[in-house]
Amino acid sequence: MNTNPHQWINCCIIEDDEVIRKGYTSLLSPDEDFFVSGNFASVEDALQQLETLRPDIILLDIQLPGMRGVDALPVIKKILPGVHVIMLTVHESDDLIFTALKNGASGYLTKNTSFAKIKEHIRDVAGGGGAMSTGIALQVMKYFQKNQHSPLTKRETEILEYVAEGKSRSKIAQELFIDQETVKSHIKNIYHKLDVNSRAEALSVARKSKFI
Repeated sequence: MNTNPHQWINCCIIEDDEVIRKGYTSLLSPDEDFFVSGNFASVEDALQQLETLRPDIILLDIQLPGMRGVDALPVIKKILPGVHVIMLTVHESDDLIFTALKNGASGYLTKNTSFAKIKEHIRDVAGGGGAMSTGIALQVMKYFQKNQHSPLTKRETEILEYVAEGKSRSKIAQELFIDQETVKSHIKNIYHKLDVNSRAEALSVARKSKFI
């Protein structure tokens, strides 16, 4: 899709955090390999101009006010079927990763990725490759190594993984935006399904069976 005469990689940035958005712009603009044709605080603003700007690469925040980045992927790909979209995120949840990849993302980078690595990943994706932060890649590998016949629901698995990290019920409740009684109920169900009576037993059984 890179058809500009100087063989720049034409990039657009869709990110609601102004500091991050300007940071990526100032990172890419001085480099002769890149041309930042637009930067936007929302998907809605970007959609009005993408067809005109015709970027090769879009750096897209996964969570945005209004339409979320992960939900915007199919819409963007419909307007520009050949565009490569690299998701930017602070989230490493299985659901978001796989929804983004299923919806057509070419890469998935955490926002703490170094500027040098971001440029490298953009070049890789523009050349037809993929881009994934180390933490995301490990998450994907871990997902496929899990026992796909676990008796635990996604939420129960998520809570047990938090328990494995040593997080308290109150911390788990806070991170998942649920109340502590709901966490307690999920843990009770986990113990019942795994036929155990303690956290240590639950973790032991879950790890041996590759449920987490």
